[in-house]
Amino acid sequence: MFGVSYVGAALLIGCSSSEAPAPAKDADIAQAGAEHPAATPPPPGKPSPFEAYLAVGADGEVTVYSSQFEMGQYSYQGLATLVAEELEVPIERVKVEGRAGNPAWYGNLTMGGALQLTGGSSSIPTSWQRYREAGAVAREMLRQAAAQQWNVPLSEVEARDAAIVHNGSGQRAEYASLLQAAAKLTPPTEVALKSPEHWTQIGKDSTQRVDARDKVSGQQTYTIDVRLPGMLYATVLHSPRFGGKLSSFDATVAKAVPGVVDVVQISRGVAVVANTTWAAIQGRRALKAEWDNAAAETRSSSELFAEFEQLAAQPGSLALQRGDNAAALAASNKQIEAVYRFPFLAHAAMEPLNAVVHREGERLHIYGGLQMPDVVQGTCAQIAGIEPAKVDLHVMKTGGGFGRRATPDSDIFVEATEIAKALNFRAPILLQWTREADMGAGRYRPMHLHKVKVGLDADGKISAWDHSIVGHSIFAGGPFASMMKDGVDPSSIEGVVDSPYAVPSMEVQVQHPASPVPVLWWRSVGHTHTAYVMETLIDEIAEASGQDPVALRLALLKPDARERGVLQLAAGRAGWNEPAKPGIHRGIAVHSSFGSFVATVAEVSKSDSGGIRVERCVVASDCGVVVNPDVVRAQLEGGTGFGLSAFLGERVDLEGGAAKQSNYDGYTVLRMAAMPKIEVHLLKSAASPTGIGECAVPPIGPAVANAIYKATGKRVRDLPFKAAS
Repeated sequence: MFGVSYVGAALLIGCSSSEAPAPAKDADIAQAGAEHPAATPPPPGKPSPFEAYLAVGADGEVTVYSSQFEMGQYSYQGLATLVAEELEVPIERVKVEGRAGNPAWYGNLTMGGALQLTGGSSSIPTSWQRYREAGAVAREMLRQAAAQQWNVPLSEVEARDAAIVHNGSGQRAEYASLLQAAAKLTPPTEVALKSPEHWTQIGKDSTQRVDARDKVSGQQTYTIDVRLPGMLYATVLHSPRFGGKLSSFDATVAKAVPGVVDVVQISRGVAVVANTTWAAIQGRRALKAEWDNAAAETRSSSELFAEFEQLAAQPGSLALQRGDNAAALAASNKQIEAVYRFPFLAHAAMEPLNAVVHREGERLHIYGGLQMPDVVQGTCAQIAGIEPAKVDLHVMKTGGGFGRRATPDSDIFVEATEIAKALNFRAPILLQWTREADMGAGRYRPMHLHKVKVGLDADGKISAWDHSIVGHSIFAGGPFASMMKDGVDPSSIEGVVDSPYAVPSMEVQVQHPASPVPVLWWRSVGHTHTAYVMETLIDEIAEASGQDPVALRLALLKPDARERGVLQLAAGRAGWNEPAKPGIHRGIAVHSSFGSFVATVAEVSKSDSGGIRVERCVVASDCGVVVNPDVVRAQLEGGTGFGLSAFLGERVDLEGGAAKQSNYDGYTVLRMAAMPKIEVHLLKSAASPTGIGECAVPPIGPAVANAIYKATGKRVRDLPFKAAS
């Protein structure tokens, strides 16, 4: 279904595709969004849904209205490419704006369509059909307008380089000159998309990024840069222990700090409001508060892991049962046992959490990193006492997210709205968390412990697999709890229960102990730990059965498994079957997540003092049709670095229920000096495009761990590696 309108000297195009992609298999935020009471506000009152996806301006420039939030993953570039391809315009003439507030237009099709969401590496899959269709509708409307104007058959005109050209006479009309005529036409009910052999932009490298000029010139505006007349700035003092509640506070000294305007209590702590962010921070430091810790977390990470280990030895909720695993295990010829520990991890994005809230009359304006905008719209409308349709969302580009800005409770936006309301909405409020608050106030990747026992038969083949997983649940107790089945959080088991390896007998049990520590999806969610366990164990099985790690994986995979292609590509490009250079040790891992397949070969060296350095990574990916090859390579490189950072040094430790790490000095993200050389190879595919932003994270850790074993003879099972060495 297509539509068009002419508003303010611009041709606005929208379409509603009947061909939605299949729902994502991975348990990220997914289909349960429709069950959230704030997830489906009514449309904001526009005349039709046909202004949703793009506009051709009077100057001939094209604006793409993105349903996907941009936080450094280049979703804007992808959507711009899809439209530019079908509309026959150079990418240089395309700009992109974020849009939100109408799930009927912008709902994520890979997750059911009821919720607008950027997550689960779904930006291109959810946009692949409808944004190409939008560009094609615009192209056909302009062709029709030109054909009528020149009184020639439609078959004789074609779109070319942002203009319509008549092949017979050579007449040429820029898009801008045809806008009003095109807007009067009835849009086509069906439109033909360009076939792959005619693509000039999809699948091609481009040095032109739609936001490059603003970024390199420093003109790019983030939420932290928003300035409105009369704006006040706020910070929040939270409980030092997770789950602590405010008992009382004394703002006398804080209010005496120059620049401090007010101190107000909100649901999660105390906010200091000032004329500058620095004054607000100084006021917060002077604030005196007492906390009720009756329901707070008081345990340390070591105590939590001790509890996890005890639980792993007990029966849990059954997530998978294949065959008579107990009997197969008892009859096995040899057994491999392992226990893995994965700590809390912070998202640690470059731009700490922030939001701007401003009320004008009956309308509430919200600026920020809107990864789940519908939920923010509904939640903040309720706080402000207005209808969701009266909340205007201003989608800001953001300095990193990695899952942190997709909070079901809209934490930063709730706080900003509560602060503004406490001040009777007399001024715009920019709430800025400090790095310490951003890192120390939770929303971590959950802690997990895996206890595994694998049985091998007399021929060295896997005969049984007993797997116990203990970890905090992301979904339990929240709006997405309905996604849990029989007490099992699907994000804890993805990558294990759906393993592509042929294991005849397997049992997986899960337990989710409760804790006040708030947890959240972290880049690649459960795959961060499940891939590590599976891929290091496969290597251990290969050694125990006297097999090459690549050969064993290929033997365990079905003939048509797409993992085979990337595994062979990565191994071949890394020279797996050739001797490594002196002092170099190789490891390999392959994993599927978010519909894509990635294999990584890691090469490490060992210094005389025993130190390990990752020298080189060869990464192969199959993500279907590659829309922007350079973007895909960048995401695979970035995901590899992100996962390597977690493996080598990242962790959040609890001491007495509070986070020990509070900034980059203690939470050691990967430094440039430790970044290895990364080679990326893309497997050519005609399959529909799948996600790319997260799928390189899972295999890098086990690939490096397998290489470390070759170098040291030691298995790395307690992460991060530095803490285990």
